[in-house]
This record gives sequence, C-alpha cells and structure tokens, in this order.
Amino acid sequence: MKYGFGIDLGGTTVKIAYFDAEGHMLDKWEIPTVTENGGSRILPDIADSVKQYMADRKIDPAEVLGAGIGVPGPVNSRGVVNRCVNLGWGVFNISETLSSLIGMPVKAGNDANVAAMGEYWMGGGQGCDNMVMATLGTGVGGGIVVEGRLLHGAHGAGGEIGHVLVNPEETEACGCGNYGCAEQYCSATGIVRLANRYLASNDTPSAMRGKAPLTCKDIFDLAKDGDVGAVIVREQYFECLGAFLARVCCVADPEVVVLGGGVSKAGKVLIKGMEPYFRKYAFHACHTTRFALAVLGNDAGAYGAFKLALDAFGE
Repeated sequence: MKYGFGIDLGGTTVKIAYFDAEGHMLDKWEIPTVTENGGSRILPDIADSVKQYMADRKIDPAEVLGAGIGVPGPVNSRGVVNRCVNLGWGVFNISETLSSLIGMPVKAGNDANVAAMGEYWMGGGQGCDNMVMATLGTGVGGGIVVEGRLLHGAHGAGGEIGHVLVNPEETEACGCGNYGCAEQYCSATGIVRLANRYLASNDTPSAMRGKAPLTCKDIFDLAKDGDVGAVIVREQYFECLGAFLARVCCVADPEVVVLGGGVSKAGKVLIKGMEPYFRKYAFHACHTTRFALAVLGNDAGAYGAFKLALDAFGE
C-alpha cells in the first residue's frame, strides 16, 4: 500500500489531495461543499470524487492505504463528529460513514488540529516532538502535538486554544458565547477591535480613522510607516498575543509554536514584536520555546489529513 488521500473539508469547498507514503503530494483538486439538506450530499460527493479519480487513473485499490479527513467541528479519537453547525451536521461517526461510502479505511480529525499535524509533519514544526500551532485568522484556531501525537481530547475539543480566557472583565461576547476569549484579541478581527476601541477612547490623529473598513493589514502597514496610533495598537496586540501564548505553552510545553493564518502574513515582525511579551509572561521552563511561521498555507489540512491515515493504516 503506497498511496492515500488527504481531505480538507471546508464550508465552501472540499480540498482533496493524493499522496505517496513518503508524504509527497502527487495531485490535488477541489469540489464544492453542498450544505443544503443538512449536508447530506457532502460525504457521498467526496466518495464519488475519490472513486472517479481512482477509476480515471486506473489506480489499484490494493495500493491505497486509506484516507484522512479534517472537518470543521469537534471530532474524537473514534471519529465521532459532535456537530458541525456550518455544515448542518449533528452527531455521527464520520470515519465509519465515509469508509462505507468510499471503500477504504478513513481516519477523521478536527480541521484545525489536522492542519497543525500537517505543519508538524511537513511544515514549520518539522523535526520536533512537541508543537503548538496557532492559526490567527478571522478567529483563532489551533492544534497541539504532544510527543508526536495529535491531542484530540475527551470531547474532540483538544487544541481549542482560541477560547482560552484572557480577560475576565470583557463585556462583549465571543462567538462561542463566553467572554474574554483569546479569539477576541489575538485574531485578525481582534486587532481591528483593539484599534476601534483605541480610536473611540482618544482623539490622537491617526490614518486608521480614514480606513473604512479598517483591516489587520492596514494596521500593520500604518505601524510600519510610523503612524503613532497604529504603533500603539500593534503593541497592544503583541502583548495580548504574547501573554496568550505564554498561557498555552505553560500547559503544552512545546519546542516550537507555529503561527499561521492571515495575521502571520505580517512575517517576522509578528514574532519579533510578540516574543518579548511571551518571555515576560511565560513560565521560566518555557523561555526557550521558539517560534516559526507556517509554510504549507492552504495545503496544511490535506497534508495533516493524509498523515492521520498514514499513522492509522500505513504499514
């Protein structure tokens, strides 16, 4: 068995990739995610696409070890999905269901965790046994690898670092329903939120006031150009991010923290700005934790999904 599939299931598209057992991506393609009727077509569509791909290329099923899939919701180690709201799914065993449709073994995981596994295996976390990935996008996602194994947790919620409490005084609700989550401060929307609060609280001249809508990229670009308000907001963001990651690392104790998502496009300035605050707040044993930028981009989920299958079904 020399080959397998990695499937990254998103709310709009499903990314599917074909790999060899060494982790080389040999091909990739996308199909739409059809969420109508409670997402009832999603898994049959994936199965049909994979089976058609194999038939068109005369791939012998005996050479395929299986498939891995990352899904946008909690998944436990047995492959049971505990609701994917944006897909219309309830609680069921996705590994068993997709396996019966596709005709091969399937291993499932949460999409953020699976992307973390991809970066651990073939990206910014290569060479480490312990890694945390923080995906700083519209929200804050994450994944934790401990001694080479992905942390799923008892309820499939292992690695949900975006909902670590960072400010118990917060009065606005997070999307999860709680208050003061890291996601409200450390995401791309979080830094814009910090900026809007700053602008509302003082009359300091800043070009941020002329941006509608203001974006994370605007703030970093203006700070780079020396805009005083943007520099202040960016520094607030760096402190929030550093303190948040210090809390996470106190528990997970990784060798490396990989930063991905839209905010990571700021590049090394993100690490350089955040790191002093991390050192300030981190438990002393974690002071040598290093930071790296994610390198796999949108392919991380497919790589990680295939790695799940490789670990579960490979020889």
